Amino acid sequence: MSSTATRPETTAEPPPEEFRGRSGIAGLLDLPGQAVRAVVRSSTTTPGKLSLIAVALVLLSLVAGLVGVLSVKDKDNTINGLIDHREPLASAAQQVFRSLSDADATAASAFLSVGTEPPALRKRYEQDIAEAGSALARAASDTADVRNAADQVNILNQKVPVYAGIVETARANNRQGFPSGASYLREASQLMRSTILPAADALYKAHTQKLSDEQDSSSDVPWVAVALILVLLAALVVAQIYLTRRTNRVLNIGLLVATGCMVLSLLWGAVALVVQGSLVATGRTDGSSQVDILVRARIYALQARADETLTLVARGDGGAYEQQFIKLAENLVGADGKGGLLGQARDLASGTAGEKKIEAAEQAAREWSLAHLQVRRLDDGGQYQEAVDFATSVSPNSAAAAFARLDTNLQAAIDVCRQEFLDSTRSGDNALTALAAGVGVLAVLAAGGATVGVRERLREYR
Repeated sequence: MSSTATRPETTAEPPPEEFRGRSGIAGLLDLPGQAVRAVVRSSTTTPGKLSLIAVALVLLSLVAGLVGVLSVKDKDNTINGLIDHREPLASAAQQVFRSLSDADATAASAFLSVGTEPPALRKRYEQDIAEAGSALARAASDTADVRNAADQVNILNQKVPVYAGIVETARANNRQGFPSGASYLREASQLMRSTILPAADALYKAHTQKLSDEQDSSSDVPWVAVALILVLLAALVVAQIYLTRRTNRVLNIGLLVATGCMVLSLLWGAVALVVQGSLVATGRTDGSSQVDILVRARIYALQARADETLTLVARGDGGAYEQQFIKLAENLVGADGKGGLLGQARDLASGTAGEKKIEAAEQAAREWSLAHLQVRRLDDGGQYQEAVDFATSVSPNSAAAAFARLDTNLQAAIDVCRQEFLDSTRSGDNALTALAAGVGVLAVLAAGGATVGVRERLREYR
């Protein structure tokens, strides 16, 4: 008699309701919908709600941290760009203007000499033209995002060689004693003043405006990052209130840690940004803004010096140049000798390192005005050669010596204010040191705190 083992019957467990009637490809295609319905069902339970709160807090913490880090990095890059790129370009643009203005004044001074021009003046003129070309190359190295800068560079590249050619023609005629040399010189000076210097001025203003715009950008508040942190703080407070009501637990250490991290991140960022903005503003007020005023003052002085010399070159026909000199001198120091651009710069520089340099420049400008009056008295009195000698000699009381002192003090004041800009802006950058890393670390800690805090409550439901 043999026995046969009986295998127990197994019955398949019926599929969940959402799977009934679905199989194969149709079931696969419905997987996302199934997942959504599962999450919705889970969210109706307390553990499900806690899980959703934890995920939301973690994601919000990480997003807020990422945006905060990127915002700080962007601000840091902007400030470094101001120091390493934008300010040097603005400085190069003002050097173009200054060198061309000085070349015009120097060429005019050289024509007051009969026959061969003084080697020192010739060397200075050639150096001015070379420096203008070098500075123009630097200023033109980044004109893509500077409005109208490329057009001004093209004008300068085309017209400066023309100006230099006319000056050479004037020199050739002057060496031979031909009176047409003075006519060529006036033609060259007219080209410089009507076309070349306006283009150089527009180039300088374009770079200076770009510098100012980036200074504004570096002081902007990163509102998106601030808003995300505030939303996260509000979410953490709401989550703690919810947990207190559901679990009767007053404190949740994890969520308190997360809240503390975000408060610390907000306070740290606020203090760092206030300090950074204040230092960048100081760099503008005591630095770049004063540099702009002093550069314009120096250019007015150079143009006035050219007018003073051209008045003598014209030999009795220089009334228009004398009127331009008077206008430029008033723009420089005012009608009373205490105002104008130098007076404005002195007021702004009160209590700063550049104040004494500007005061010395004002004194030199007043001395130059007195020397110019003596030049005019000699020339108008028929003592032409004496007027020329007093205008061009190196004696301490001459017009040339007073102008040289003015130009030297203006350059010294510009250098001091440029350094003030660099020092203050660099200090502003230092105020952001470690902020990006700190914001990122605090955001990760906040995400970890939220995870731990909610997980402790979830364990109570197991």
